[in-house]
Amino acid sequence: MQIWIYSLSSVLVVSLIAFVGILTFPIKEKRLKNILLYFISFSAGALLGDVFIHLLPEAVAERGFSLSVSINILLGIIVSLILEKFIHARHIHLAGKISRFRSVSIMSLFGDAIHNFIDGLIIAASFLINIQVGIASTIAVILHEIPQEMGNFAVLLHGGFTKSRALFLNFLTALTAFLGVIILLTLDVYAKSATQFLIPFAAGNFIYIAGSDLIPELQREVKLKKSIIQIFTFILGIAVMYGLLIVG
Repeated sequence: MQIWIYSLSSVLVVSLIAFVGILTFPIKEKRLKNILLYFISFSAGALLGDVFIHLLPEAVAERGFSLSVSINILLGIIVSLILEKFIHARHIHLAGKISRFRSVSIMSLFGDAIHNFIDGLIIAASFLINIQVGIASTIAVILHEIPQEMGNFAVLLHGGFTKSRALFLNFLTALTAFLGVIILLTLDVYAKSATQFLIPFAAGNFIYIAGSDLIPELQREVKLKKSIIQIFTFILGIAVMYGLLIVG
């Protein structure tokens, strides 16, 4: 019972990080739009950094880079493509750029929901080892979630969502972490197999979002000064993910 309390309390704290976007509320709308693409570039870097620094090393740690890992990554990309096609078709009545990036925003929510679910699995599994490991893992997830949620929030705003709506949707996807805890603690025997599939699948989803949606959006900017800042924030996103690896 103690493990349940610790695990659920920890994912509650992690879920509340979804409200980090509230820090942008004092920023005026016009100024926020000017810096929004820098958040997008940071998000792209953070997503790819998460894939190649955290998710893939975790996926291959026990069994190596097997064919099943590659297939699960490809499945993540394929499902992402299918889902985006479906979402975009449903929003085709919207105009131009907003319609296209609205689908990207929903894709981002889908990927974030999977990622938060995995975080729930990780936190619960850590508390099964002992309380100290569980607390350490929770802190690592919190540090990891802050830049990720800021990036997700920026993607939602760029997709045409209001600040309050973006905050709510971000928090909604964060709640999948509770599902991860409940499933792992209830079905401990099967949780490991699910994680072996979901980690590379989530990696494929993030690769798709960063490579096909976010980076092409950045390529629209041709002014040298803004492009340099975008490249810097992109590298910063990767650096933050690397920094979290060292801290962890």
